[in-house]
Amino acid sequence: MNLQQMIQQLLQASVKFKSQLPYVPKAFGLVHRAAGSLTIVWLILLLIQGLLPVAMVYLTKILVDGVAAMIHAGGGWQALTALLPAIMAMACVLIGIEVMQSVNRWLRTAQSERVQDSVHELIHEQAMRLDMSFYDDPGYYDQLHRARIDAISRPAALIENAGTLLQSFITLIAMAGVLLTFGLWIPLLLVLGTLPALVVVLHHTLRFHRWRLGSTMAIRRTQYYDMMLTSREAAAEMRLFGLGPHFRGLFSNLRGRLRREKVQLARSEAFSTAGAALIGLASMAGALAWMGLQASKGILSLGDLALFVQAFFQGQRMMRSLLGSAGEIYRNIMFLENLFEFLGLKPQIRKPENPLPHPGLQKALEVRDVTFCYPGSDRAALNHFSLTIPAGRITALVGENGAGKTTLISLLCRFYDPSTGCVLIDGTDIRDLSVEALRRRITVLFQEPVRYHDTVSNNIALGDIDNRPDPEKIEAAAREAGADVPISRLPHTYSALLGKWFGGAELSGGEWQRLALARAFLRPAELIILDEPTSSMDSWAEADWLLRFRTLAAGRTALMITHRFTTAMQADIIHVMDRGRIIESGSHEELLNSGGRYAASWIRQMRGGKSSTDQGRQT
Repeated sequence: MNLQQMIQQLLQASVKFKSQLPYVPKAFGLVHRAAGSLTIVWLILLLIQGLLPVAMVYLTKILVDGVAAMIHAGGGWQALTALLPAIMAMACVLIGIEVMQSVNRWLRTAQSERVQDSVHELIHEQAMRLDMSFYDDPGYYDQLHRARIDAISRPAALIENAGTLLQSFITLIAMAGVLLTFGLWIPLLLVLGTLPALVVVLHHTLRFHRWRLGSTMAIRRTQYYDMMLTSREAAAEMRLFGLGPHFRGLFSNLRGRLRREKVQLARSEAFSTAGAALIGLASMAGALAWMGLQASKGILSLGDLALFVQAFFQGQRMMRSLLGSAGEIYRNIMFLENLFEFLGLKPQIRKPENPLPHPGLQKALEVRDVTFCYPGSDRAALNHFSLTIPAGRITALVGENGAGKTTLISLLCRFYDPSTGCVLIDGTDIRDLSVEALRRRITVLFQEPVRYHDTVSNNIALGDIDNRPDPEKIEAAAREAGADVPISRLPHTYSALLGKWFGGAELSGGEWQRLALARAFLRPAELIILDEPTSSMDSWAEADWLLRFRTLAAGRTALMITHRFTTAMQADIIHVMDRGRIIESGSHEELLNSGGRYAASWIRQMRGGKSSTDQGRQT
């Protein structure tokens, strides 16, 4: 890259830096809120540390001149005694430097930990505030990754770099004042000798940031491949299908590309930095040659020469430190942009400014002429869809995969808003209700419920965590869901730890599902939504659960989504969905008598079950 291109990039960097400056006070405010008192003490220490090197330089001059005078006078105890105050002062300064550095490290660690905890909290709050549509956008995962991985430590690092910059600047100004006594051109030479280093720092900081932004998805892919090779969830298929070499190859190839690009950036920076350093050394050599010439003529004393060498060397060191800190500040500000952009994302689900009181589900839940497409998709998951779910009754939805059944759950919970149409509770549009109030009155068994690696009791209690349910309610919910039997077989029953992450017991798929059912039933919600509630249960467990289901749902409105007609037939009314629309409705007997899609599917399912039973008998 030629000089003109480099200058052009630096101009672009300065424009971008100007646009990013508003993030600096935000970062300082964040640090102040998280660790205000520690930051004030730390700044005071930095001011003291910035002045101590100047004291060292002056004390060095005094000692060198004193030693030279003592040698010239022939030595003696009396001459040495005159140097004792300077020696003691030098010892105190050295001790002060060491103590200050140790205290500073402790303060930086405490400050950094507090700030990182605060940033984690902000990211977690924002992730929970944003709605489900963000998880449909791969760009969101890039933003989340950059906020969690690249930017999590940037506010604390920015403050640390700013502190180092301040300390270096104080020392540099003091050293420049010392060097001015030898001539105005010497501080100018010091500054000019380090300008190439400034160009190198800014240029390569910009290059690295661009590379990091462009490589975010590739870095996330390596993490995905690593997870596939090391996680328990994928372990069985990795071994059975021999997928290890395939994923290792994907990981190695992508990591190899990223490594080569990063090493190439580091090599280019190393050569540029070395060239800038040589220019700095040349300027120092020129200044030392001039000072040596002045000393040989007797114009300067040995103490003056020692003072100059120390001041110029410290000045160059401070300039390099200052430039390094400036480069890190620039880098941190660029990554802070990622953090504050993520924190600035706005949910798509709008909350009403003056929400209406929840009417209570007394009459019906109505889905009226709803059309909905997932973000980034042109295909309608629901197309002019209408459905009425009567209060206090059990409604079932059956249909093939992709019919839109699970999408309906997302709309009822207001994870998404429909493109057209509306969802009404007793005639009130749910968009006019508080989102929190709406969701508190709904309990859902999702198709793939979360397996919490915690105790059995906590797994169930999470269904109504705000009300802190007592053990009696937790055990009652377990009995209602049929989870009490597998729980009783665990060594410590409700206190047993579940999941392999922390050394707990593992349950079967059906047992985990029963636990999730207990969690759903624990919540005192007026609307129960069950997505494939018996999909992981064997026929005996399903039959046992169905016997008690009507009792569990008594007095509440229930919506079941299922592929199993033995489950659907328990409902008061069954709706058959196809391609986002209701094509049949009625009770189990009514649908069988109508001879439509439901009846044909029932016959196929029953024949399949009978064939399996007959096969088992023949075996």
